[in-house]
Amino acid sequence: MYLKLAKRLLLETDKRLLFKLAYLAGFKGLRSVQKHKSRLKRGEFFPPFLYISIINTCNLRCQGCWVDVAAKQTKIDFAAMNKTLNEAKAMGNSFFGILGGEPFMHKELLDILAAHPDAYFQVFTNGHFITDEVAKRLRELGNVTPLISVEGSQIVSDTRRGRDGVLSKTMEGLQNCLNNKVMTGVCTSVCKSNIDDSLNDAWVDRLVEMGVMYCWFHVFRVVGPESSPELALDTAELARVREFVVSTRVKKPIIVIDAYHDGKGRALCPAVTGFTHHIGPGGHIEPCPIIQLAKESIHDGRPLKEVFQQSEFLRDFRETVSKHTRGCVVLERPDLLETLAAKHGAKDSTIRQTALQEIAAITPRRSQYVPGAEIPERSWAYRLAKWYAFHDYGTYTRNFDAKDWVDPDALKSIPADSSESCCSEPRLYSPTLATQTPASPR
Repeated sequence: MYLKLAKRLLLETDKRLLFKLAYLAGFKGLRSVQKHKSRLKRGEFFPPFLYISIINTCNLRCQGCWVDVAAKQTKIDFAAMNKTLNEAKAMGNSFFGILGGEPFMHKELLDILAAHPDAYFQVFTNGHFITDEVAKRLRELGNVTPLISVEGSQIVSDTRRGRDGVLSKTMEGLQNCLNNKVMTGVCTSVCKSNIDDSLNDAWVDRLVEMGVMYCWFHVFRVVGPESSPELALDTAELARVREFVVSTRVKKPIIVIDAYHDGKGRALCPAVTGFTHHIGPGGHIEPCPIIQLAKESIHDGRPLKEVFQQSEFLRDFRETVSKHTRGCVVLERPDLLETLAAKHGAKDSTIRQTALQEIAAITPRRSQYVPGAEIPERSWAYRLAKWYAFHDYGTYTRNFDAKDWVDPDALKSIPADSSESCCSEPRLYSPTLATQTPASPR
């Protein structure tokens, strides 16, 4: 499998683009991780990877979307992006995730990418605006990889994305990238309606045949003004996603990304470990894209280095959440976010100004953390990569005790006016119960 993947990378890609990926995202990316480790030893903090949502506007209306896609356009302009990227690069960062909305609706996106040839960008996109001309420009730039979202069959995609004809338009954009030998990935937000379409060998084989170099199966998050909780995966389905990712890595010549587990299969949250934080389209600095609460902004006038080092809200977020779960705090313990927001006076960073109400309405459910049911990596390459760069950086080692974990399913039975909360004695988990499939969340 490794030889087949190496052959694909050498024969199916533009060698200049492959070199830029290896140097900017690979070598310099690992160097940014090493600098992060050195900072931590000195008691300093700056995340080695940043997600930046540069615009809120989008042409689709996806189920479970948390972005104000229909509101008045808000974006990070060229000057503000340059300043932010330059300050992050000064800290050693070289790899950035660009999100939206739909990033390609930002008229200055390509100019921003061109202004930073010493950095590498992964752009999360639906692919609808990637024409042949745009794909040619991406190849010319060489420092960008589009990660194109495919959400299942035509019928499922139309339902998931809130528009007709979504899949064909997405596949057209994907093919434009591949025709121009742009390093391209495909991602899927796995939920109940597309899990069978997505988690099968035939789909991965098709991606390989098309020329897609990597894929990412991330898990649907129940967030936003129309959160669609009926699409949330249960414990057995979450394990199915993890097993598929791990097994695909050792049998298919394609890179498979994940962001929920270390090399031993132990769950983690990259925002809690401090590996990444998020900057929203309004410039707000947030724990992660789906947690739209903030105390600071890139427009505050302070250097980004100072903001991350001094933010009591972000520091308390990492420490508090890591004491309660290794999973997703939004899914498991939304009450902790309410407590943190109240404690620090963190503001709702959405345009709609309903983020806190949405958090309060979330029904707790299990996420990637299922103690006793870990599925470790079987690929030596992924084990090595995660050992070096994708682990907890000591966060859970210092703060987390599995005996204190509150089973989110148990929280569903607690009345809303109950005095039991994150600050009271936690409900201990049962290893037997934790590996069982829960009943429907609603």
